[in-house]
Amino acid sequence: MSEARRKIGALLAGALAFVSSPAAAQDALLVTNVGPDGQAIYVENGVVVGTSTNALPPDAGETVDVGGAFATPGLIDMHVHVWGEAELSAYLAYGVTTVRNLSGMPYHLRMAQQVAAGELEGPNLFTSGPILNSPGPNAQINHVMVSSAEEARAAVRAQHAAGYTRVKLYSNLTGEAFAAALDEARTLGMAVTGHPVEGAREDGIPLERDFLVAVSDTLAAHFETIEHTESLAFHGLRSQVDRTAGEALVDDIAASGSVVTPTLVAHRNLVRVAESDGAYAQRPGVELLNPVTQTTETENIAAWASRDPAYERERAEFYSWLTGLMHSAGVPLVAGSDAGIFTNIPGDALIDELELLVEAGLTPEEALAAATTTAAQVLSEEGRLGCLEAGCAADVLFTACDPRSDISCLRQPVGLLRNGRWYDAEGLAILRQQAARHDIEQIVEDLVTGMEAQGTPLDPALLGM
Repeated sequence: MSEARRKIGALLAGALAFVSSPAAAQDALLVTNVGPDGQAIYVENGVVVGTSTNALPPDAGETVDVGGAFATPGLIDMHVHVWGEAELSAYLAYGVTTVRNLSGMPYHLRMAQQVAAGELEGPNLFTSGPILNSPGPNAQINHVMVSSAEEARAAVRAQHAAGYTRVKLYSNLTGEAFAAALDEARTLGMAVTGHPVEGAREDGIPLERDFLVAVSDTLAAHFETIEHTESLAFHGLRSQVDRTAGEALVDDIAASGSVVTPTLVAHRNLVRVAESDGAYAQRPGVELLNPVTQTTETENIAAWASRDPAYERERAEFYSWLTGLMHSAGVPLVAGSDAGIFTNIPGDALIDELELLVEAGLTPEEALAAATTTAAQVLSEEGRLGCLEAGCAADVLFTACDPRSDISCLRQPVGLLRNGRWYDAEGLAILRQQAARHDIEQIVEDLVTGMEAQGTPLDPALLGM
C-alpha cells in the first residue's frame, strides 16, 4: 500500500476530499403548512410524533414553514452500489433516505453503524455481503468465486460471522453452489437476493439450449427480491424478445410470489450511451460517481458507445412492457436504480427509475409505493420506514408539487427531514456539493482491504493508483 498511498497523495494535491460531519437530530421540530390543507408534522428525537399537532410545547424545538409543500416519505433505493462516503450525501440531496447496497465489503458495515449512530451523514444503509458467483461471463473481480457446495456454505458462514444479514447470489453460480448457499442462508436466518441463477454458461447456452439451472429454481427460492427485469428476460426467455413467452413467464413469477426490482434505468442509460456515441457517460452529474471505480470503466463505456442503438432500444421497450405486465399481474415491485455503476448517478438515478416505472404503466402513486411502502415491507421495516404516521422515522421529502399526481415533482425538492434533521433547499445544495468531494485515499484503502477480507486481493494498480 505504501506506493499506492504515494500515488494517491499526488492525486489529492489541490483536490477537495471532504464529507461534512453530521449534526445530531434536532430534539423537536414542527413542520407547518404542509400540503394544500396546511397540515403539520411534529417530530421528536428523529421520530414522527404526529401529523396534526399545530404547536410545539412551550420553549421547545423549532418551527419550519414549508409554504404548502407536499410531504412524501423519504425514498428507499433497493439496489445501489456504494463505493465511498461522499456518495451518501448524493442520496440525501435527492431525497433518498434509505439504500440497500448489493455488493458488500467490511466498510459498508462500518458506514451502516456510523450512520445509525449519527456519526456519518447519509441514508439508512442496508447491505448484502460480497456477491457470490461462479466462474463465467458475468464474473467480476469483486465477486467471491464458489463452485462447490462446500465452498458456498463456507462463504455464507463467513459472511454471517462478519455481520452481514443478507446474501447476494449472481448469474453464473453453479446449481450445486446455489442450492448449498440457499440452504445455509436459511439455516442462519439470512435473507437472499440476487440475479436469477443460471448455472455454468456452457457452449450453446442460451440460444441453442436451455440454461443448466432453470428460472423456476430461482422463483421457488423465495428471494427477498429478484434483481433486474432484464435478467429475468434473459434467463426466462433465453434472450428472446417474445411477448407470448413473456406472458407465460410473468404468470410463473406472479404464481411464485416473488418480489422484483426492475432497475429499468440500468439498461436505459446504456441505451443512451449507445445513442450518444458515449457522450451520455460524461453528462453533468457524473462527478457524483466514484472517481476511483470510474477509472476502470473506460473500456465498458467504449463498448456500449459502439452498440447498435436500435437493437438496444427494442430491448428497453420490451423490458418496460414486461415490467408493466408484472405489475398488472400483481407481482410486487420495488424501486432500485443500480446507482454506482458507471452510468447511474446516486440519488438522481432513482428518480429516473420511478419515471420509467410510470412509463411502464404504474401510476405515480404506485411508483412511489415501490420506493416507500412496498420497499419498507420487503425490508421488514414497515411502520418505521416508508411512512408518515406517528412512530415512523422522521425521514420526509418535501416537494413543490405532488409526486402522487406527477412523478417529476420529485425533481422540485423544497426540503428534507432525515432522522429529524432539517435540510432546506440550500442545505440540499450543500449536500450535492459535498457529494462531489471524494476522499480518494480512503476509497482505495477501503476497496483494497475489503477485497483482502473476502479472499480476493486487489492490486491497487487496477484502480489506476
